[in-house]
Amino acid sequence: MKSSAYAAAGVDIDLGDRLKRRLPALVRQTHRPEVLGKIGGFGGLFAFDRKKYRQPVLVSSTDGVGTKLKIAVQLNRHDTVGQDLVNHCVNDIAVLGAEPLFFLDYIGTGKLDPRVFHDLIVGLVRACRAAGCALIGGETAQMPGLYAAGDYDLVGTIVGVVEREKILDGSHIRPGDVLVGLASTGLHTNGYSLAREILFAKLRVRLDDYCGRLGCTFGEELLKIHRSYWPVLKTLRHDPALHGAAHITGGGFLDNIPRVLPRGCVAVIRRGTWPVLPIFTMLHESGVAEEEMYRVFNMGIGMVLVLAPDAVARVQRLARRARIPAYVIGEIRRGKAGVELE
Repeated sequence: MKSSAYAAAGVDIDLGDRLKRRLPALVRQTHRPEVLGKIGGFGGLFAFDRKKYRQPVLVSSTDGVGTKLKIAVQLNRHDTVGQDLVNHCVNDIAVLGAEPLFFLDYIGTGKLDPRVFHDLIVGLVRACRAAGCALIGGETAQMPGLYAAGDYDLVGTIVGVVEREKILDGSHIRPGDVLVGLASTGLHTNGYSLAREILFAKLRVRLDDYCGRLGCTFGEELLKIHRSYWPVLKTLRHDPALHGAAHITGGGFLDNIPRVLPRGCVAVIRRGTWPVLPIFTMLHESGVAEEEMYRVFNMGIGMVLVLAPDAVARVQRLARRARIPAYVIGEIRRGKAGVELE
């Protein structure tokens, strides 16, 4: 049956069906042995292997890419934001010690664009493969009138697993522990509303303008992919020397690190112990107060590990092998749970 009336209203079911028929070959690249069934069913099937865990605890998280999508739309480049989404979600459960198992995506748009859809899926597949995470399903919604022309939303849900006794909940953090920061690639996926306001409204730069301080165009800087820290956490998550970890996303240092601190422990961050990326210096110089910089942005540190002092050198070597710079950026002291900047 033809869907001409629905298509005239702005929803092309036939186009959606044609695009989805191309999905299985792409998505199969991410599948693990536990994946059952096929793409296109009413739900994704994953046969969890209980033999690998004595007391498995499932860990889930849902997130989006935020207004970074506006940059992708303006530049008409859409493969990187799919990677951003997966990596962000992987990091969120990795700080609890969880192995990523499977991922589901949601794409909402006014009018389905075949190339944009394909590029988004390619990005999702690329990041899922890198994390060993199966892409087992999703939803693509065409909603004319809800989104401006060319706009779309991208959201993902991840499910992972951790042994109950291995959950990283921060309860082992003690005064004297050392804070090691793992470098970010840039803004990652937070603070874009403020960054866009400063760069485009206040400084009046354009996305294709080259910036010597950045060593690239502003568009290239703003689309740098949110780094996955799974290559480090995959090895480190069962190490008793790792007492806690915080993903530095929306809320920056000041709101994210306290989420893993036990009572009586304050995280002291020593400014100047890592190279703050030029994009953050530029935003600060444009009028954002320093405290707000540390509350909104990651300042060049995408994840903070709380380690026993004798493990620091070993963890830095592990990060170096994963090609992720790691810096000693502070320590845990006695005090009210929170963050202090020195």
